[in-house]
Amino acid sequence: MGAAALLRGPGSLLLRASPGCWCRCFWAASGETAAAAASPGSGARSPFDRQLKRKQKNWAALQPEPAKYDYLREEVGGRVADRVFDITRTFPLALDVGCGSGYIAQYLNKETVEKLFQVDMAENALKNTMETEIPTVSVVADEEFLPFKEDTFDLVVSSLSLHWVNDLPRAFREIHQVLKPDGVFIGAMFGGETLYELRCSLQLAELEREGGFSPHISPFTDVTDLGHLLGRAGFNTLTVDTDEIQVNYPGMFEIMEDLKGMGESNCSWNRKPILHRETMLAAAAIYQEMYGSNDGSVPATFEIYYMIGWKFQESQARPAQRGSATVSFGDLAKINALI
Repeated sequence: MGAAALLRGPGSLLLRASPGCWCRCFWAASGETAAAAASPGSGARSPFDRQLKRKQKNWAALQPEPAKYDYLREEVGGRVADRVFDITRTFPLALDVGCGSGYIAQYLNKETVEKLFQVDMAENALKNTMETEIPTVSVVADEEFLPFKEDTFDLVVSSLSLHWVNDLPRAFREIHQVLKPDGVFIGAMFGGETLYELRCSLQLAELEREGGFSPHISPFTDVTDLGHLLGRAGFNTLTVDTDEIQVNYPGMFEIMEDLKGMGESNCSWNRKPILHRETMLAAAAIYQEMYGSNDGSVPATFEIYYMIGWKFQESQARPAQRGSATVSFGDLAKINALI
């Protein structure tokens, strides 16, 4: 089946050569709903300016050394790929939602994934995808409005992209819809404790210098809500776990520079457009005082949620009915005598 036949909306076909292979690239129209959700007037119900986020990611991808800021995405992409390898099967067709420059694809191989669709809202990121041995198709589309037909993919992966969507329940439903029965979704996203040091330092500095504060760090989903959202979207046999990655920097300004280079600058509708110089200097001093190490560096904590969910199929294993057990937990103490 041709790649265009898998799209449920209109799009124009582009061909792009990559070293050693050909990569087909589509521009998929997201429809009027995507445009409406990105309009400035929707700020009351949509926390993020998706058009600004697209500009930020496109700008980051055009920097002279974009790989300089890829260390976090590459680390998490590798951990998502490890979870794919834990499933002992081959996936004929896979989808990477919010792929960026291909941070997951670089770790996969043809024995695990035979063909991969890469979706991102930033076309510049797709133009600079990393080399992979897997045949790939790049589609420019919003992660909130996947332009694929139902029951298309055997595997969907996503790494550090879904924290910027305005409607996370809808995004999960879209992913569930494009999965085939018995397909699996494996994802990673930033958690609620991400950059708590930077958040606290900016808030304290603004309170001291300006008498109030506004949000400068994106709001994140709580881990207790993630399983419920996945379950409501239709996923079963869920696994959700958390991890923390701590990166040391020379100072607060270096953290903010790297976040900008990652395309992770704030894009909330209610963000404050200007941070005064005195407030920034105060925040840097507070950061150093509260969290600084003996060597003068400061830590930045990134909390990562990893999630795995399956689309239901009759052949899947199911939990046994309550009361059907033949052995009591009380007998476990006698297991050595029974062996």
